Amino acid sequence: MVREAVLLATLFLVYSAGRQIAAKHTGSAFDHADQVLSLQRWLHLPNEAALQQHALQVPHLVEGANLYYASVHAPLTAIVLLWLSIWRPMAYPRVRWTMVSVTALALVGHIVYPLAPPRMMPGFVDTGLLFGQSVYGPDHSDGVANQFAAMPSLHVGWAALIALSMILITRTKWRWLWLLHPIITFGVVVVTANHYWMDGIVVLVLLAVSLPLLLRPGLRAASNSVSPLAAVK
Repeated sequence: MVREAVLLATLFLVYSAGRQIAAKHTGSAFDHADQVLSLQRWLHLPNEAALQQHALQVPHLVEGANLYYASVHAPLTAIVLLWLSIWRPMAYPRVRWTMVSVTALALVGHIVYPLAPPRMMPGFVDTGLLFGQSVYGPDHSDGVANQFAAMPSLHVGWAALIALSMILITRTKWRWLWLLHPIITFGVVVVTANHYWMDGIVVLVLLAVSLPLLLRPGLRAASNSVSPLAAVK
């Protein structure tokens, strides 16, 4: 467990350093945002600004979305990874390395295509600032987070990977409820104006590219493995 914690901490530090490198190349971020919005109009994707305005009319809906965005993404991912490492130790490395692959590919996107999120664009509302729930703050250059790393959305990518992994690895009839996590997450990042539709679509393509790491032969046997501690009991 100590080795695993060190590995994950190292990967996080590398990723954070990469995001900071990306943050130094934000001159084209708003031009890229215009490009994304134009592409989405060409594809006839639903208008995010209009969708957000409808959501703001529903009492407490957006506040709940802000809370989900800030509080569910990282903790739930960590809890699932911890659970897998203890109770499905043979399947866990497949999930871990798939997540590493998706994250690494996303980091390339953050570096080569800095993108201003919708909340920085005209016609959108920064719901985090509006309701005092922002995880970023009013200064776009402030804090440790690269706010121009919108493309692609790791919120959506990690949520989809966690859901897929739990559906494939567990056997309970309730496992299909895990699909709600990426669906809700996708809606949340759009309604809160933290990501565009394309940010989620692109990360799902990256996840598809990374799936061979998860779906290697023997996943069924790995999913039936249990912790050595459980075997002792």
